[in-house]
Amino acid sequence: MVAPDPSAHWPPDRPLDELMAPRVEKLARLEQAGIDPFPRRFARTHTAQAVLAAFDTPGPQQERCVRLAGRIVTMRHMGRLTFAHLQDGSGRIQIAFRTDVLGPERYALLRDLDLGDFIGVEGRPFVTRTGERTVEVHEATLLAKAVRPLPEKWHGLADVEKRYRQRYLDLIVNEDVRRAFELRARVVQAMRDFLNARGFLEVETPVLQPLYGGAAARPFETYHHALDRKLFLRIATELYLKRLVVGGFDKVYEIGKDFRNEGLSTKHNPEFTMMESYEAYADYRDVMAMTEEMVAFIAQQAIGTTRIVFRANDIDLAPPWRRATLRELILEHAGVDYRAHPERDELYRAAITAGARPAPHATWAKLVDELLATFVEPRLLQPTFVIDYPLALSPFAKRRADDFGTVERFEAFVGGIEIANAFTELNDPRDQYQRFKEQLAQRAAGDEEAQQFDEDFLVALEHGMPPTGGLGMGIDRLVMLLTDQHSIRDVILFPQLRSKD
Repeated sequence: MVAPDPSAHWPPDRPLDELMAPRVEKLARLEQAGIDPFPRRFARTHTAQAVLAAFDTPGPQQERCVRLAGRIVTMRHMGRLTFAHLQDGSGRIQIAFRTDVLGPERYALLRDLDLGDFIGVEGRPFVTRTGERTVEVHEATLLAKAVRPLPEKWHGLADVEKRYRQRYLDLIVNEDVRRAFELRARVVQAMRDFLNARGFLEVETPVLQPLYGGAAARPFETYHHALDRKLFLRIATELYLKRLVVGGFDKVYEIGKDFRNEGLSTKHNPEFTMMESYEAYADYRDVMAMTEEMVAFIAQQAIGTTRIVFRANDIDLAPPWRRATLRELILEHAGVDYRAHPERDELYRAAITAGARPAPHATWAKLVDELLATFVEPRLLQPTFVIDYPLALSPFAKRRADDFGTVERFEAFVGGIEIANAFTELNDPRDQYQRFKEQLAQRAAGDEEAQQFDEDFLVALEHGMPPTGGLGMGIDRLVMLLTDQHSIRDVILFPQLRSKD
């Protein structure tokens, strides 16, 4: 069978810009010289970082031979000598091409290499006269020809929209961006380590659900042709995880994607990563203690300290965190006591007078949430648990024994943003039934984000669920804090964006 000729269909049916054309010519020239510009593999023995670390190991440098591979990110031709920097996933290292080592014919092939090309090299480490640790190249192999140029390195990738749409370019030229996403991976690993050490079992629950629930949000809809039914992308993992507690798993957690059909902001992306955990025989006080311990542990593991700087504010994540009720905080910062305004219209007028701008048809519960978001949340810079929420705001939380209009719930705030939400979970099926009915009434009144009636979950509760403490923590927002990023899109590799049109 004759191998296909890729060049027969190149360039594609679109005009090449003036920067691509010379690279395409070099590609053709390399192939004419019998060089495969896209070989199948290269056996490397070291990463860039490993070679640099080896310089600190005693022994004669000239006896070592290493094989490296990576992208050319700088190149300086100096007649019979060419210096370049090779970048791989571990970092970058200088390499040196010499005419007297490679020979004139092979050295001349360097003219067809460009910034962005991937090459593999074999050679000897040495230190230049200026003290830079370098690899002298004895053999070089082209591994992938870049027919498009990289962004101008020295100016960086300044176009924010392009950074998000072409994240791979952002990662190539902005080292700080790459480090932030490496840190994100350490955050998730540290979270798993913490929960696993406490006896939690990591599980997976459905992303496609016949009935969405567990949060106040609009869903994304899809359709399953084989089952001939409408399905929804989950807005939370809560109701399935609590089914597992009913089934006998005392400690479970899931780290996964949730999807909410809502607007975009510096704190919101329609697709985001959440950790939810549920612990039997615990309440929200136990979960508070676990949350502050876990965040401090993650910070220590990921960045080596519990002290961070976020938006120019010095913040200490070490326990204990402040605890304050929602009612007293709204009264302190907005001058509104929502308990003194039990009717929706009364609270609406009070919110307007205080300076809030709620939606004209906001429910009483949404008005309380608006007061929190407008007046309280931006002021909660140091870690704070806001506790004890009105029942109307929390359809799955257990009532306080001493105040049936208030539930055992907290939200955790750091740096002026919410990072976690938790309840003493409602486990009385009679109470849950009534809450579902009230949510249905809110939906009928026009609240699209009110809970649906989940008969299957109610049946599960009727089989008995032990006292349980539940926690939801936003991974993206936690990473924002630890990396001092002010937009959620800077900690999500491929955030949702508006159409180019």
